[in-house]
Amino acid sequence: MGKIYSKKALASKNLKPNKEVVSFILNYSKALTVVKIDDKNFEIIAN
Repeated sequence: MGKIYSKKALASKNLKPNKEVVSFILNYSKALTVVKIDDKNFEIIAN
């Protein structure tokens, strides 16, 4: 059991996202507005 948890993850260290992915995430975050009313949060996308 100890051997299973002591193994290192096989994830790649050279993660390079596409320009399209970065652009999409940045545009999404710019368009996202979170409005808090009392104890509820509303997420609004301005597109």
